[in-house]
Amino acid sequence: MSDFDRFARFYDLDYDSFQEDVAMYLGFAERTGGPLLELGCGTGRLLLPLAEAGYEVTGVDMSEQMLAIARAKLDAGDLSDQATLLLADMREVQLEQRYRLAFIAINSFMHLTTMEDQLAALRTWRDALLPGGLLVIDVFNPNPQQLLEADGRVEMQGRWFDPDTGATVMKHFTRTLDDALQLQHVLFIYDEVLPDGTLRRTLAPFQARYLYRFEGELLLDKAGFTPEQVYGSYDLDPFTSESERMIFVARRRG
Repeated sequence: MSDFDRFARFYDLDYDSFQEDVAMYLGFAERTGGPLLELGCGTGRLLLPLAEAGYEVTGVDMSEQMLAIARAKLDAGDLSDQATLLLADMREVQLEQRYRLAFIAINSFMHLTTMEDQLAALRTWRDALLPGGLLVIDVFNPNPQQLLEADGRVEMQGRWFDPDTGATVMKHFTRTLDDALQLQHVLFIYDEVLPDGTLRRTLAPFQARYLYRFEGELLLDKAGFTPEQVYGSYDLDPFTSESERMIFVARRRG
């Protein structure tokens, strides 16, 4: 079982309504054409609108529970013929076809916590692309102030109703920093208040490695990509020190 299986249902309710990046990926898909490859596809938040737009998409994730939710959504939308779901490690996934666009959304690249993992994944994705194919990586910009706030404080991030259980879910998180390794130690805390008043808590710890702009471009170059642009928002604004996002766009070389 993947560590992410334990909070797949929370992840879906937490992130399913996040739509800020959908238009960007539809734009890149229109630019490149299909087929499309999403690494770390989770519960299908981006797969669905891309499939609905008529693109052939493949989603890769190492969480069986995440993929089960994505599969149910695709089936409900009669989109199963448009999408292929693969349970695999994105560092070494074996793919039978080649793609014009590959992408990894909202910080999922940060789950690759060593340079060896990052390069292994990037080289696998390069091999999955057609010559000249594009790769898009979206991570947060490691603003010094945000990093300073990773001091173990408990912060509330969201609250929602779970229609399947009737529970009210409250999400908190904590972060601590290992600056030497560029690692954040993150703990998601999901508290469910069930209809009978019972409190149930689920803990989901993980590590996330942040990276900087030129480090990212060097990794891409070393893995056989030509970096084309770094954007600072989902509207593709120029990247600046104040940008919240760091969106790398690179082309397969050779």
